[in-house]
Parts: sequence; C-alpha cells; structure tokens
Amino acid sequence: MIKLVLGLFRKIFRQDRDLEKSITNVTGVTPGNMRLYHLALTHTSFGKPQGSERHQTNERLEFLGDSILGAVIAEFLYKKFPYKDEGFLTEIRSRIVNRESLNHIALRIGINTLVKVDQASHSARYKSINGNALEALVGAIYLDKGYKETKRFILDKLIKPHFDLNELVSTTKNFKSKLIEWAQSQNKTVRFDIIHQKQSGSTTEFTSEVTIDGNPVATGTGYSKKKAEQAAAEKGLAALQVL
Repeated sequence: MIKLVLGLFRKIFRQDRDLEKSITNVTGVTPGNMRLYHLALTHTSFGKPQGSERHQTNERLEFLGDSILGAVIAEFLYKKFPYKDEGFLTEIRSRIVNRESLNHIALRIGINTLVKVDQASHSARYKSINGNALEALVGAIYLDKGYKETKRFILDKLIKPHFDLNELVSTTKNFKSKLIEWAQSQNKTVRFDIIHQKQSGSTTEFTSEVTIDGNPVATGTGYSKKKAEQAAAEKGLAALQVL
C-alpha cells in the first residue's frame, strides 16, 4: 500500500514538474502556485465539481485574465499613440484581443497542447477553448506573480512577437460599413443578427451572423454586439474576397 501511494505521488510530482517546465517555456514565467495554472488550463468540459466546490474550471480565471489583458493593452496603446482619439485606440485594441486573434496566438505558443478538455464533448461549440485558456493563463500569472510580471508576459510574449502594429493600423477599417457598401453596389441585401450570447460572470460574449440575400456568409464573436458584428463583417469580406 505504501509503495502504491509513493508511486502515485511520484507520478503526480513528475506531471507537475513537466507542466511547470512547459508553462515556463511558453510564458517565460516560473510558476509558484501550480494550482492556479492547473485551473487555468482546465476547460469547463473537463473540470468536475467536488462536493460544494463549484469552480473547478478556468472560467473565473478567464474573466480575470480578460480584464488584465485589456488593461495592459489599453495602457500600451495609450502611450504608443499619444495623439490618437478614443475611437482609434478602442478599435486597435479590439483587433488585438478579439477571439480569433487570441485563438491564433494561443495555438502559436502551444497552449493547445496544455489544455485539459473532455475530448468526448469537444465540438465546434468549444472553438474558443485555446483563446479562453490563454486569458485564464493571464489571470493565473497575475494572481501568482502580480501585475508587473503579467504585463511583461503580455507585451513580450503575446503582443510584440505576434502583431505588426504599423500593419494593423494601416489596415484598420470599419468592416461593417465596407461590407454594406459592397452589398449596395451589388444590389444585395446584407443583414447582421446576434445568434448566440454566452454569459461568463458579469461579461457577455456575443456571436453575430452576417447574411447576404438571406444566405449565411460568416460569424464573428465579441464582448459587445458592435464588436461581434465587426468581426463577422471582417470574416465575411474575406470569404467574399472583397478585402
């Protein structure tokens, strides 16, 4: 019995050390409180309530990480573009932190290899797993290491290596307006509908679907209806090869 317990302990210890090394390689941060990182990488389909405990998944950390990520990027853009107005800064920030961008970055840095998800229930409705886990990881680093270390991770590991700000600024457009203008020039009817809302704590993620003459073209997500419509319009323009 003692050998069995010791063997189990060694296995868990090795798994923790392997995860710690992986997190350090991905983030440049050496974890302190490993429980936070285990939680950040546990998708809701995998986490199981234990007794009266209700939060064995990364949803709460995702909520926190989203706020920290937004604050760091807002400060970065505020200092980077001292003469730009609020509308410009908001649009650039939304281009950086939209769901598609976060999913893309998460895949590039290898978050997908660390997330614990129930494969039996893994489906298209969980398409944001990796981006959500990245936000939760930001929340974990913040609680474990504080704001300064989290800011360094966001800027040095997520923003600077994966975004060309000059290109991002030069291609910033009102995609919804552009799609509407294109539809009008083609005598087509364009429509945007909110087809899904996901509540997470006090925040709501919207999914917008854009249709042309009643035919679905693309969907997009965002933390406001406007952002979801812009994301759907951008993907719609790409699908129609208008961009």
